[in-house]
Amino acid sequence: MKPGSHNKTLFRPMGGRQRKSSSSPQTSSDASSALSANLIQIAQSDIETLLTGLNTSSEGLSELQSNLRLGKVGLNEIAHEKPLKWYIQFLKTFQNPLVILLITLAVVSLMTEDIKAAVIIFSMVIFSVILRFSQEFRSSLAAEKLREMVHTTATVSRRDPRKDISPGLAKDLGLTLNLDVPARQEIPIKFLVPGDVIFLTAGDMIPADVRLIAAKDLFVSQGALTGESLPVEKQPILPNNQVRIQNPLELSNLCFLGTNVISGTGTAVVVETGSNTYLGSLAKTVVGQKTMTSFDKGVNDVSMLLLRFMLVMVPVVFLINGLIKGNWTEAFFFALSVAVGLTPEMLPMIVTANLARGAIAMSEKKVIVKNIDAIQNFGAMDILCTDKTGTLTQDKIVLEMHLDIYGEENEEVLEFAYLNSFYQTGLKNLLDVAVLEHIELHESLKVEHQFRKIDEIPFDFIRRRMSVVVEEENHHHELICKGAVEEVLKICTQVKATDQIVPVDASIHEQVIQLNQELNEDGLRVIAVAYKELPLNQRTYSIADEQDLILMGLIAFLDPPKDSAAQAIAALNNGGVQVKVLTGDNNIIARKTCKDVGLYVHHTLLGSEIEALSDSELAELAETTTIFAKLSPLQKSRIIQVLRRKGHIVGFMGDGINDAAALREADVGISVDTAVDIAKESADIILLEKSLLVLESGIIEGRKTFGNIVKYIKMGTSSNFGNMFSVLGASALLPFLPMQPVQILLNNLLYDFSQTGIPFDHVDKEYLIKPRKWQVGDIQKFMLFIGPISSIFDYTTYAVMWFVFQANTVEQQALFQTGWFVESLLTQTLIVHIIRTAKIPLLQSRPALPMLLVTLTIMAVAIYLPFSPIASGLGFVPLPAQYFLWLALILSSYCILTQLVKTWFVRRYGYN
Repeated sequence: MKPGSHNKTLFRPMGGRQRKSSSSPQTSSDASSALSANLIQIAQSDIETLLTGLNTSSEGLSELQSNLRLGKVGLNEIAHEKPLKWYIQFLKTFQNPLVILLITLAVVSLMTEDIKAAVIIFSMVIFSVILRFSQEFRSSLAAEKLREMVHTTATVSRRDPRKDISPGLAKDLGLTLNLDVPARQEIPIKFLVPGDVIFLTAGDMIPADVRLIAAKDLFVSQGALTGESLPVEKQPILPNNQVRIQNPLELSNLCFLGTNVISGTGTAVVVETGSNTYLGSLAKTVVGQKTMTSFDKGVNDVSMLLLRFMLVMVPVVFLINGLIKGNWTEAFFFALSVAVGLTPEMLPMIVTANLARGAIAMSEKKVIVKNIDAIQNFGAMDILCTDKTGTLTQDKIVLEMHLDIYGEENEEVLEFAYLNSFYQTGLKNLLDVAVLEHIELHESLKVEHQFRKIDEIPFDFIRRRMSVVVEEENHHHELICKGAVEEVLKICTQVKATDQIVPVDASIHEQVIQLNQELNEDGLRVIAVAYKELPLNQRTYSIADEQDLILMGLIAFLDPPKDSAAQAIAALNNGGVQVKVLTGDNNIIARKTCKDVGLYVHHTLLGSEIEALSDSELAELAETTTIFAKLSPLQKSRIIQVLRRKGHIVGFMGDGINDAAALREADVGISVDTAVDIAKESADIILLEKSLLVLESGIIEGRKTFGNIVKYIKMGTSSNFGNMFSVLGASALLPFLPMQPVQILLNNLLYDFSQTGIPFDHVDKEYLIKPRKWQVGDIQKFMLFIGPISSIFDYTTYAVMWFVFQANTVEQQALFQTGWFVESLLTQTLIVHIIRTAKIPLLQSRPALPMLLVTLTIMAVAIYLPFSPIASGLGFVPLPAQYFLWLALILSSYCILTQLVKTWFVRRYGYN
């Protein structure tokens, strides 16, 4: 065998550097299918064929072979996103259509020497951008990538290089043979290559995807990949009942990168490394641009709606003023001011301020926001997909029952199980730990005084049971056996029931099998306990002694539901959020858990059934399905995709490696601070407590945030739409400008400041009871009905200023402009209180104090400005006292009419 040579026809792993892209790109689904097929082929191959295909041996690779191979396949590292430089992240916050438009208007203002307008616009942009950047940058510093693996080592077998190449030939080829390398060597796992033979012991992380060559009592926790609570047994030979399995994770002779050894030992050959591993294929799905969420689409749709009005309005105003008044320069500056006035320049800032305040409020409720846009999606979410383990359950195995063969509680069964677990050597599995938590038995049995361990018959995969032999008070030996029900039952000839020992006949056998089945259907993991008494003179024991036992009964284990789960699910359902369980665990356990927490199961789908469905078929079934069980990671992601295509806002809560793709695909990905790194990297929101109650608090905060954002949008759209009619009419009818450009900018600036109280405002309880999502059509309808009302009273003001106060000449235009400035600003500011609620403002729904104070302040400033020392510089003149009587009449009429129209609108179309 030549160093570094390989056979390309059987297995794929050494085909080139793993991080180079293929000339024919595959979808993640295609790549995953190819990887699964390759792993299944590896699992089904005999050891000799496998080693030959990998061009290695049972002794592993020599250091020379390893180095040559490393140069071809690259380091055993997983692709992950590199954190953006701070300045790149800062520049990305400018990627917003409104921000780009505002910057353009500011540049035009600078070029035309309109410094005041430029300063105002730039101030709004910078404030908004810095606020968003600071929030997201702080969060990104806490989001760690798939790292730390470089510090982990693996024990590899190193082959004597002289078996592959003679020293003389190596010298001729210019190769150096290191003859001092020990047969077993610790190396950083990033230097592992396909063909390396490694040794596994309890506590090790599996450093690559491997095929077992040998194993003894090997149990591996695959929970991070599959979501299963219990460790799984691993063995070198594939059992006959696994030959047709198409999910590599269910194959007992394969172990996967990212899982860890719970107990036992093993020897394995590395078959895949780095991005070619199962974990690596998942990591690829979370690198790159995140899917556009409901929030992103909503903001873009609203922005484009407002921009369309502005782009139509401004050229029309420019042409009308230029043609009628003949002063094209004045017309240009007026049109530019109108463009600034109609552009919702505060939208980015208001949105960001609302989201940032929401992030702060949520942090107080133990919810950390990584991506602040996700807050609104959190509130809009109408489907929550969650894993089972640790979310609905305690993520802890407990001993639930100890029964005789008739299903009655029996303390003696528990006592025998305790003695077996206590005297068992080696690393205790989760079931043993659950038994040993009954520490009261240690005292009552007087374990250390009345019992002494004599021998042990270890567990193996063939027998699927283990036994300990203890001496009881120098009286006799007791062999206590526990294991899989079927295997223990095979070696029992008698059964102890109701203090009587009777032979095991067909009816008793059937009784035990039936009880086991019923417990399994309730989601319980069942172990049988048996014993027999032996004479004192026997000192050593073997498997041959495991016969003619007396069956004591069964012990049943469960990952119990959290105390808070039922309450939280009821609260989520009442809040309009459906809960669906997406798990890698089996459907029986998932059904039991859902029953215990009060989650009604409409339908169950298995991963194997999903594979046969088209996207449209899956989409129809997904809406009515409560439990999705035995899922692969990409199946979870696919379920999220089809639900989103049906118009749902979907959240996903998970903490394992197998959840990363789904977290990335969801409108809002939710993880916990104890999650694996890849899950936290993919999530938008991280919970400090893995509890649905915490989640419910975050959802309410998200709805409050969205409610306040929509308030601003409704105010901005209706105000701008009304201003369109007012400005168009004034431009066509008046011999002068209805307002000077500087007055429009000042009016706009003051109105914008009146909106800064919105993030602090209250939201009606009725608004929070169901999910809210972007309905641009509803916003447009609201704008069409409410917007023109302001124009009615603008034209009323025009008439009052023209006919009552005779401000109808160019010489009197300052009075006209001052009168309309005050009325325009006060109506826009007052309308905030009417639009902010579906109820009667101030009486049935009171604003928050900051909101009230800021609007009162702006109204006071508007009234004061015509009488202030800077009035003449702004083109204002003092208003007569009679004007304020007319103003009060106009404002009160405007508020009453708007409230009436709003009430009718809410009854007809609702208040979204």
